[in-house]
Amino acid sequence: MRCGVSLLIVIVAASPAAGAGAPADSIVIRECLVIGGAGRPGRSPFVADPIGLAVVRGTLGVPRAGYEQKLAGGRMGSWKSVTADADGTFRGPSFTGGYSHATVSSDSARVMILDAAGHSSVIVNGEPRVGDVYSHGYVKLPVAVRKGDNTFLFQNGRGTLRAALIPSRSAGQIETADATLPDLIVGTKVETWGAVVVVNASEAALTGAALRVQLADGSECLTQVPVLTPLSVRKIGFRIAGTAPTAEGKVVLSLSLVRDDAEQARPLDVATITLEVKRPDHTHKRTFISTIDGSVQYFGLVPARTEASDGAKPGLILTLHGASVEGIGQARVYSPKTWAHIVAPTNRRPFGFDWEDWGRLDALEVLNLAREQLNTEPRRTYLTGHSMGGHGTWHLGVTYPDRWAAIAPSAGWVSMASYAGARPVEGGSTVAELLRRPTAPSDTLALVPNLGPLGVFILHGSADDNVPVGQARTMRKELGAFHTDFVYEERPGAGHWWGNECCDWPPLIEFLRRHELPRRRDVRRVDFTTASPGVSDRCHWVGIEAQTAAFRPSSVHLAFDPEARRFSGTSENVARLSLDLDHVPIGKPVEVVLDGQSLAPAPRDGHAPATAWFRREGKIWSATGPPSLVEKGPHRSGPFKDAFRRRVLFIHGTTGTAEENAWSLNRARFDAERFWYQGNGSIDIVPDSAFDASADPDRNIVVYGHAEGNSAWSSLLAKSPVQVRRGLVSVGDRRREGDDLACLFIRPRPNSDYASIGVVAGTGMIGLRLTGKFAYLSAGVAYPDFTLVEPKVLESGAAGVVAAGFFGNDWGVASGEFAWRE
Repeated sequence: MRCGVSLLIVIVAASPAAGAGAPADSIVIRECLVIGGAGRPGRSPFVADPIGLAVVRGTLGVPRAGYEQKLAGGRMGSWKSVTADADGTFRGPSFTGGYSHATVSSDSARVMILDAAGHSSVIVNGEPRVGDVYSHGYVKLPVAVRKGDNTFLFQNGRGTLRAALIPSRSAGQIETADATLPDLIVGTKVETWGAVVVVNASEAALTGAALRVQLADGSECLTQVPVLTPLSVRKIGFRIAGTAPTAEGKVVLSLSLVRDDAEQARPLDVATITLEVKRPDHTHKRTFISTIDGSVQYFGLVPARTEASDGAKPGLILTLHGASVEGIGQARVYSPKTWAHIVAPTNRRPFGFDWEDWGRLDALEVLNLAREQLNTEPRRTYLTGHSMGGHGTWHLGVTYPDRWAAIAPSAGWVSMASYAGARPVEGGSTVAELLRRPTAPSDTLALVPNLGPLGVFILHGSADDNVPVGQARTMRKELGAFHTDFVYEERPGAGHWWGNECCDWPPLIEFLRRHELPRRRDVRRVDFTTASPGVSDRCHWVGIEAQTAAFRPSSVHLAFDPEARRFSGTSENVARLSLDLDHVPIGKPVEVVLDGQSLAPAPRDGHAPATAWFRREGKIWSATGPPSLVEKGPHRSGPFKDAFRRRVLFIHGTTGTAEENAWSLNRARFDAERFWYQGNGSIDIVPDSAFDASADPDRNIVVYGHAEGNSAWSSLLAKSPVQVRRGLVSVGDRRREGDDLACLFIRPRPNSDYASIGVVAGTGMIGLRLTGKFAYLSAGVAYPDFTLVEPKVLESGAAGVVAAGFFGNDWGVASGEFAWRE
């Protein structure tokens, strides 16, 4: 990128305002066929969906009014013809779940923009595209309209649907309705990032493009745009730099999408965006580049008013917003404090990931960044949040108990299972048990004992009609069995939201202020449980490095006697353990007693590492050196979802049949769109022919296709014990044949100590299409290291799972846990 240093201004948009009438040559879909009760995506790894099954098998055809269709549960229903309201919106109970089908005729082939809302997804002429289930209104997708009839199969969402096809303005378009922007600060030199959506309204890849930001005095910043997949949208970050603003207000800057090698040529598209200029002590937004996918994210900040009179560093209150609320909206409910900064991450979106999965990672990323930027006191770090953010408070609190001096959930729900509709896999088979395990990090109650050393303040309205007060009472009962430092306040007659004091409640804030984390040298006992070291591995001076059985609770109960220089205690389901010794004065060796076994003393002479490692084989513990990064550990341990981290790169195949290649590109594009919509993401997509295995070796990768259809397989997965080819899946010495199998698995990336490879594969077109029914980007849904299914999953759920399992700590099959349905 190139950037001229100069006075900065801001960016505003060029596309029509929301709600404006569509252009005259637009096509508004006003007639469709609808069928309700046909299956609705939920928080379950496998959802019965007979119409989805027909799509997977290629037997759906074009529905007709009155045509009877098998529905979930064996019921029968029929397609009905419906007409949109005068405003172009379909409404009714049939649009909650189920499907809608529309046929649009065109007199020519052209690229148009699908502007639709209310659906969870849509298949356009056989190609899956992301939906706008929350009706935000900013999802505008380029689609290839064929001459003649074009089919649109919408998977319905929340009771309404609208859809129109709008002519594209250009082969490359800027859409600013979903911009991620910073606030500028008076007196602070500008060096920051923004992001807007760029649309490739062409059936060819968009290459050699750049975003040019022009400032008030004519100086500019130029940021290269990555290659954009045909007919795609992507959130693109751009650099903003300039001299410090001198006064509060608003600034406007121009944004152009240009050809980077033709600076004098006419731009492909232009836009403007307005940025706010704030005083340093006012609530504002700060943007940053996420390590998850390289996207631009932001957090809200309420700066501390003054430093403490004794010169102590300020504390930090991390506050988590509720569903439909943005991070900056959460920040604005707080009055400034004199003793702590208030930081509000975004969960990646207002609904996002319920503060689990990538929402949890966003909270941790913001916490670490804010600590560094604001120079806060780590021992005075606090966690709070409202509604969905109250759940996030429980979730992050029990998962990372040594990060917080105290936590304070307000109107929070306990878990996905208790409130958010998560439906775990049922059944008593070994396959079902393995499928349930990856959701263990969501089990708040299993991790509640971790809260023992923390202060906890629970706030809830007795008349809450959104999150029932029973959620808070459950946690009061759980804590009451062992906790000695918690406050329960149930506000009589209060509903879900009773003003800013739902979050900024003075007794709650004062409770936080009174707490501090202990110094490590003062921690005499650690009782810690984790669902997986890949999610949470450490508490104070002890680390759970690996599990004996993946995603079963792993616990340590250890005491430290500083006089005797002894660590002693017990463990459950722990294969490797580490102890930090930096709080132990240099001198005699440190004695370690684990599960009744006295181990060789750990050196503490100033020359040995300040960490001691231990490994368990069977029932025997032994002292070891640092574990190999080739093994599973906190840095890389699965399950499948873990592939979508570390600036993940999607690779689609080009060496299969034409149909397989089209599927691979479309599947990668759909997942990138979904991660943008749900997670404000920005994913690189490349064809296998352009992939360089030696470049960026520590980036995660997701490979789409099978060994014959994706040439990247040979460099990334040739030595994998799982192989997928046309008509065959092999796992170690097990084989399963058929052209209708769909498979997910994760492996370590060759020649990298940290990166992983996720694989989305099928053994034929039925199996490849079936991968579209894996909900791996949904919060509350998880899959193990390996999952193999057949189309039967869309009829009878987990009964259609062929095999599932976890690789061992050496990433082997024989050392792992796998089960096959016989």
